[in-house]
Amino acid sequence: MIERPLTWDEIFEKLTEKQDLSDLQITWAMAQILDGLANNDQIKNFLLLLKAKGEKASEVRALVDVMYQRGIAIDIPDRAVDIVGTGGDGASTINISTTAAIITTAAGARTIKHGNRAASSKSGAADLLEALGIDISLGAEQIQECVRRIGIGFAFAPVFHPAMKNAASARRELATPTVFNILGPLANPAKPKAVAIGVARAELLELVATVLAERGCEGFIFRGDDGLDEIS
Repeated sequence: MIERPLTWDEIFEKLTEKQDLSDLQITWAMAQILDGLANNDQIKNFLLLLKAKGEKASEVRALVDVMYQRGIAIDIPDRAVDIVGTGGDGASTINISTTAAIITTAAGARTIKHGNRAASSKSGAADLLEALGIDISLGAEQIQECVRRIGIGFAFAPVFHPAMKNAASARRELATPTVFNILGPLANPAKPKAVAIGVARAELLELVATVLAERGCEGFIFRGDDGLDEIS
């Protein structure tokens, strides 16, 4: 039996009816986006309709799986942690998680920080580290050596998830938080055994925790009462 090909119209119709997407449908949509086969209007429609319906843990997990399939992995043999936030809280704050990651390392933990430049805040992890004179473009083997020697490494998202560039223009045009804000914190290329993730939307607390639990990852998920993706 030959399966008929999926279409964006089918995806949009199901999301408009507030129906969750199957693993096949969500995987197809993300593959279309990351492989450069979707145009900006299709990407924006998909992200907005998925947000309006409400993202489910199974959908987010499938999206992260596609990212990993097209990304570059980092092998960190020892237990390591990541500290990261989803952003999108609209507060235009400075970067906190990178400073926290440095302090965590100084306290004895091995830390593998995954991050990017600022999208809506005053500075992202990459901006802060670059201002400190740190080379943010290191590859997997160099980062492994950093973690081995000094206990901390930084994985610059565009280096390890290059296919995400195909969604960048649509995300800029939307200028609003979408499921992609959740994916970065969940798609650390080193797959650390434990993560601390700040979320900007209260409904993401259980969702993110569920995705981590399904992957066998320990997680501390938090949100400030003031809406910040920080312990505030």
